Amino acid sequence: MSTYWCPRAWLPGGVAEGVRIDIAEGVITSVVAGEKPCGTMLAGLVVPGFANGHSHAFHRALRGRTHGDRGSFWTWRERMYAVARRLEPDSYYRLARAVYAEMVLAGYTSVAEFHYLHHPGRGQRYADPNEFSHALVAAAVDAGIRLTLLDVCYLAGGFGEPTAGVQQRFDDGDAEAWARRVESFDPAGELVITGAAIHSVRAVPAEQIPVVVRAAAGRPLHVHLSEQPLENEECLAVHGCTPTQLLSAAGALTPRTAAVHATHLTPGDIAELSGCWACLCPSTEADLGDGIGPARALADAGVRLALGSDGQSVIDPWFETRALEFHERLASGRRGCFEVGELLTAATAHAASGWSNLGAIAPGRDADLVCVDTGSFRTAGASDAGILFAATASDVTDVMIAGRWVVRDRTHRTVTDVPAALATEIGALWQ
Repeated sequence: MSTYWCPRAWLPGGVAEGVRIDIAEGVITSVVAGEKPCGTMLAGLVVPGFANGHSHAFHRALRGRTHGDRGSFWTWRERMYAVARRLEPDSYYRLARAVYAEMVLAGYTSVAEFHYLHHPGRGQRYADPNEFSHALVAAAVDAGIRLTLLDVCYLAGGFGEPTAGVQQRFDDGDAEAWARRVESFDPAGELVITGAAIHSVRAVPAEQIPVVVRAAAGRPLHVHLSEQPLENEECLAVHGCTPTQLLSAAGALTPRTAAVHATHLTPGDIAELSGCWACLCPSTEADLGDGIGPARALADAGVRLALGSDGQSVIDPWFETRALEFHERLASGRRGCFEVGELLTAATAHAASGWSNLGAIAPGRDADLVCVDTGSFRTAGASDAGILFAATASDVTDVMIAGRWVVRDRTHRTVTDVPAALATEIGALWQ
């Protein structure tokens, strides 16, 4: 057993002082506040590990290369496709390893990877058709982060349109073939679980959605939902209903379902999502001009909120957390739309990605801890709860995942030079 003492720690009831935390075999066995210093001291404020509920690791290669452009989500997508065209399993492993290490350094202890880059091209297969999946698992294991690999079904280039160009690397042909490939994948690693995803109602024909739902039974099922108004308009024109209604009719909305973005919803859509998750990605939704999702209305309707870094224009859970509140302020014209406890709950919503025993510093929970510097230029003078509105990824000093230190003194223990690794891999992709 290991014993740690924190001057302050954010427990389920709020921030407490003089907190002793005992950990054995990766699980918190005891938490006691008001204790005198003992064991190993953890400086600053200790908080639960953050959850990255939606990630496309390879989008990290776009940071700083598209942000000054005019255009739209759809023109940005062409730049994204250019990167997807160049990746191979070995290069994706190296890039993802560095991206996942960057996430851990920022305070994320789990990531849900929305993975749709599967094949060399239309009808082509690697010797192991899950070669890319193995690369991502290896990258996460080496970076020390918990991974939910969400294998994405992607079969169409739009309503009634076949995949074309680089999209053919995503396409298994039909949902049954996708399901067979997914069933054949058995990843190694104690910190790896699998789930499934419907890319969107644009990319999976309506009659094939139930196949994905059946294949995902008992596991997380994620889906891009109503990110763009055009998706809603086309769905109404083709099917006479909203994307949310289409998913509901196919049985895709369950307590294990996470609707990603959920930006352009009707009141009826919001009601349909009650009991599901909604994973908002504020930095990406702002970067791409998607719009501001109805976060408060979703929460009030019984939709559980989670947060993700998505396009990796920012990898900073502190930013995403306060942006959830700030975006709601912009949309509503008032402050204090979420209680600070609600914000932390959304930021640590590992359960949205299948990790049910995380998200709190409490006995019986898995030991994922993040230490944040409370005396930096950014955080000095902030109240305990106010740390969510002051800290950034740069203020994270130490990160424990499953009882093991992955980051100590702001240094990742296995990927020792993350900026150099990122620069090398991203530079190679753009040559």
